[in-house]
Amino acid sequence: MSMAKRTDPQSPVPHAADSHDLIRVHGARVNNLKDVSIEIPKRRLTVFTGVSGSGKSSLVFGTIAAESQRLINETYSAFVQGFMPTLARPEVDVLDGLTTVITVDQQRLGADPRSTVGTATDANAMLRILFSRLGKPYIGSPQAFSFNVASVQASGAFKVDRGADRTRTVKRTFTRTGGMCTRCEGRGTVSDIDLTQLYDDSKSLSEGAFTIPGWKSDSFWTVRVYAESGLLDPDKPIRKFTKKEMQDFLYREPTKVKVEGVNLTYEGLIPKIQKSFLSKDKEALQPHIREFVERAVTFTTCPDCEGSRLSAEARSSKIGKLSIADACAMQISDLAEWVRGLADPSVAPLLAALQRTLDSFVEIGLGYLSLDRPSGTLSGGEAQRVKMIRHLGSSLTDVTYVFDEPTIGLHPHDIQRMNDLLLRLRDKGNTVLVVEHKPQTIAIADHVVDLGPGAGTGGGAVCFEGSVEGLRAGDTITGRHLDDRAAVKKTVRKPTGALEIRGASAHNLQGVDVDIPLGVLTVVTGVAGSGKSSLVHGSVPAGADVISVGQGAIRGSRRSNPATYTGLLDPIRKAFAKANGVKPALFSPNSEGACPTCNGAGVIYTDLAMMAGVATICEECEGKRFQASVLDHRFGGRDISEVLAMSVTEAEEFFGAGEARTPAAHRILERLADVGLGYLSLGQPLTTLSGGERQRLKLATHMADKGGVYVLDEPTTGLHLADVEQLLGLLDRLVDSGKSVIVVEHHQAVMAHADWIIDLGPSAGHDGGRIVFEGTPADLVAARSTLTGEHLAAYVGS
Repeated sequence: MSMAKRTDPQSPVPHAADSHDLIRVHGARVNNLKDVSIEIPKRRLTVFTGVSGSGKSSLVFGTIAAESQRLINETYSAFVQGFMPTLARPEVDVLDGLTTVITVDQQRLGADPRSTVGTATDANAMLRILFSRLGKPYIGSPQAFSFNVASVQASGAFKVDRGADRTRTVKRTFTRTGGMCTRCEGRGTVSDIDLTQLYDDSKSLSEGAFTIPGWKSDSFWTVRVYAESGLLDPDKPIRKFTKKEMQDFLYREPTKVKVEGVNLTYEGLIPKIQKSFLSKDKEALQPHIREFVERAVTFTTCPDCEGSRLSAEARSSKIGKLSIADACAMQISDLAEWVRGLADPSVAPLLAALQRTLDSFVEIGLGYLSLDRPSGTLSGGEAQRVKMIRHLGSSLTDVTYVFDEPTIGLHPHDIQRMNDLLLRLRDKGNTVLVVEHKPQTIAIADHVVDLGPGAGTGGGAVCFEGSVEGLRAGDTITGRHLDDRAAVKKTVRKPTGALEIRGASAHNLQGVDVDIPLGVLTVVTGVAGSGKSSLVHGSVPAGADVISVGQGAIRGSRRSNPATYTGLLDPIRKAFAKANGVKPALFSPNSEGACPTCNGAGVIYTDLAMMAGVATICEECEGKRFQASVLDHRFGGRDISEVLAMSVTEAEEFFGAGEARTPAAHRILERLADVGLGYLSLGQPLTTLSGGERQRLKLATHMADKGGVYVLDEPTTGLHLADVEQLLGLLDRLVDSGKSVIVVEHHQAVMAHADWIIDLGPSAGHDGGRIVFEGTPADLVAARSTLTGEHLAAYVGS
């Protein structure tokens, strides 16, 4: 009877299991968090707000999600844990009430040339099974339709030991049918070297025909080995070489030759270039070498498979009139309709699962993609929405979903759809945690946590916890700026010229002709998938003096930081060296000045196999990364480790005046402050930066370039409402200094501030790719002829 009473829903005494309705965090100190203690309601939508660098990601991803993942990993056996990423326990006193966390972040899906939207989701795998069952003619198992599997044949004999001197020889033949195109090896493109970029064929070798950077005429290893090899006539112009001489010059296998009594290896020019330049990471090359590689190497569609990546056999098997290559090239919304028309009871469960996946693409606003789209070409917002697909139809409840700015890359028209998806996940009984800056998404929150008040060391505290109405009425930076509205410019700048694009047909563009005005701030806008990036990044004519600043990852190890990336450390090292009469290399933690115990890393990493690796602060240098003797050298009263611990704002003041005045360092710091990175510390690892921070860091480094046209890809990504105004000021300064700025952007404040707007649409995929408006923001608001016009008019209150 007592049991019946306890579980009786009418009983006034709540069940003990129902008391766990909060996620409690006490004493969180990850990164810049200052002993943060909060209580987050479960089965509700909680939005985390605050300026960039205030500690949102540290709390949501670095504390709550990280600890949940670590605890789940610990439930597996030690053997399984050995194959999983190891996670350290976050620095927090108490974490209570955690549920399983599913993280949907903005990390790109990887730029592997073999990865596509289809392979990154389950869609491609299901299509391969479908074609292996229903395709006519039958060519083999699902792997016969995979462009990542090569066809192989092998035969041979091996001995089997039966013990007691009994061995048996067994013959085996192995055959595997794969779908990979043999010419491009499943990449869809083949690379070729433009010979005109390597040499001037009107000159002879002795006249200095080579135009390759770093190839000096007196170099034994490069120019002289060709000129004095005895295989070629050094005084004959290259264009007059015989067929054999040209073969030796370009393709000869490595051959030993003697030059002035020294044994050297002669090798054809093309394999030599491939080994010395093309086998290296392009991002790690020096700028002038990278420029040469980009000029010299051309990528063209593979002529054998026509870019489909698949072998002729894989393309010959069809369902109806469609091959798997045709299916992957179709727009996903059209492919979903085609799959809906298939009815075969033998594969009914497979068709139902494929239908669900494709419908999820359409529902989430990605129906304009195709399955053969390389995953590396997706924006951060698109990548995040692709990851959401597998969770939309999930039957799991009481799960915590964590999103990192899910509205990135979304037009205002699409944000409502994303909001509906977030609310749907919540209404199924899940806890949804969202890091977000957009007012439209903050508005749907059940609970808001505002962090701040500033960024970096000035942040890390909870400024507000409560409802959206409470946030709006409160006196926090987010609350004050929640209803900010930028006004449309009354007067716009006059263009000084135009960047002509003719017949643009990249991706879904439909033969677009447009003149992008120069000398002004031009904003290219339109719904997601309308063709903005294809127009700006894929169609700008070569040699247009364009500097493109995107949000892609910055190459660098955990030793890289803003000071090394921007070149700031060079003038600082020189200033320290000059003031102390020693070598500049002493002031580099990656060179002579490094602490010998930790090799300049500041921490010592210990790998504990399947358990989380431990990073302990180096006892020798106490995390300062330098030898003790280096820290005796001072400049302006500070040692080098204290300078690297400064924020950009502090360092700008330090190097701007007084005895530490260093104009070269101050100029770089001014640019970092201009792009809104004043809170970053000079020594902060680049691996900890967000996509928006990476873009602004790249922009700061490019601001010193001589290029005339800047192309920015959603520069408001990761920016707080209060920082958007500063960004607009920066864009104005760039234009006023004589630059032309083209911005791909959805933020209405940037649209309103533009001198000229180019709006693409009217919809996404094959329903987009056309220009639906060109003109000033005021004209767009007045006309209200496009989706962008309607939303901009509503934003400015017209």
